[in-house]
Amino acid sequence: MNILVTGGSGFIGSHLTDSLISEGHTVTVVDDLSTGNSSNLAHLAGHPRLRMIRADFGNAQLVQDVCSDADHVYHLAAAVGVALIAKQPIQTIHRNIYPTQLLLDELRRLHILGKTVPLFIASTSEVYGKNPKSIWNENDDLVFGATTKPRWSYGASKAIDEFLALACVRECDMPVVIGRFFNVVGPRQTGAYGMVLPRFVAAAMQGHPLIVHDDGKQERCFAHVSDVVGAVTRLMNTPSAYGRIYNIGSDIPISILDVAHRVRSIVNPKAPIEFQSYAKAYDEDFEDIRRRVPDLSRIRQAIGYEPRLRLDDIIHSVWDSMKQAASVGPR
Repeated sequence: MNILVTGGSGFIGSHLTDSLISEGHTVTVVDDLSTGNSSNLAHLAGHPRLRMIRADFGNAQLVQDVCSDADHVYHLAAAVGVALIAKQPIQTIHRNIYPTQLLLDELRRLHILGKTVPLFIASTSEVYGKNPKSIWNENDDLVFGATTKPRWSYGASKAIDEFLALACVRECDMPVVIGRFFNVVGPRQTGAYGMVLPRFVAAAMQGHPLIVHDDGKQERCFAHVSDVVGAVTRLMNTPSAYGRIYNIGSDIPISILDVAHRVRSIVNPKAPIEFQSYAKAYDEDFEDIRRRVPDLSRIRQAIGYEPRLRLDDIIHSVWDSMKQAASVGPR
């Protein structure tokens, strides 16, 4: 197939592109490299079935051009990471909503004309906001904080993407799959935007302190990017999955402090652990979510999904990739 991947030079997008190329598809990647990195796809440079377009996807003519011959579309372009969201809320809102609207408008136009193109939209666990339930399923309420807290702009803007997509399903019967990612980690992920695991591994490798925010008792579930990409492509190749939302990730929670201890024990037992307030890390009005655990029943039923890699495997994977990158040097 001819497949369009927006945000294909990013962490998850580049692994998705690798997977699609390995399956024999022709892939067009559109990425403005604002948070993606061209080095993530450097190993595919000159590949006859890969076309790279460096551009902002918020351009109606570009969207029309790249959708014209697409058989599937994976929309992963978005603002990334809590650090970026806290510092640039305007950019976060704009980049999450407007390009998605353009894409849905074009795919709806093609659908009405008789060319139906299945679409995957990458959403996020952030849409649940601070819902107090201990485990979240796809039908749970979205509970956001005050509009004076920039953190919630990300989840709210991605929720708008979901509303737009599901409106297209309801009104036009378009084939759309929405995936809510929960703490996806692995090689090529950077800690520059606040991602905790690569930040810990990089610090331990350098003998620097592993900085744990607040008390470190926040709970998260970490899934390897290879497991997540496999789930995404299987959902897109399962027509009965269309029109629905799926939690995608791991459902095994661990505290951030315990993650720091696990990273230290594997990478560098001598690396210290230090604590930092949210105010110092981000800003005075930053709010966090204490527990984020998905109910994976729906995706298990749809495609038999089960994450293969556990946390220690993931830490080794990230560490190995960082050691390899350090030995090669900057590109």
